[in-house]
Amino acid sequence: MARAVGIGGVFLRAKDPGALAAWYEVALGIGFAPDGSFAIFADDTPGAVTVFSLFGQDETYIGEPGRQSAMVNFRVDDLDGVIERIRACGSATEPVLEEGNGRFSWSTDPEGNRIEIWEPSAPT
Repeated sequence: MARAVGIGGVFLRAKDPGALAAWYEVALGIGFAPDGSFAIFADDTPGAVTVFSLFGQDETYIGEPGRQSAMVNFRVDDLDGVIERIRACGSATEPVLEEGNGRFSWSTDPEGNRIEIWEPSAPT
């Protein structure tokens, strides 16, 4: 059966893509390409990657300019550590929610995009 097996990409509109990429690099440790236009996350599955990309306010690639309708879920290896990094960047985080599939928290980046951070449960 054909099915989705991960996130193929996330595209956000930004007033200042370079500054926002720098915030994500400091807050979440995301390594962007030298020009700051995208980041690629490797997956344990050979050939599987996830792309994260930022676009200017006037770009039409992700739809009608002026509308922001995406939230990104970032899988992290240490939720508490990432929360510390985000707070060190001056952003607040929401209380941690523990569920059967892991621990979650949320924050808002400097441009008002709500993000979700998730530390998956250890395999049983």
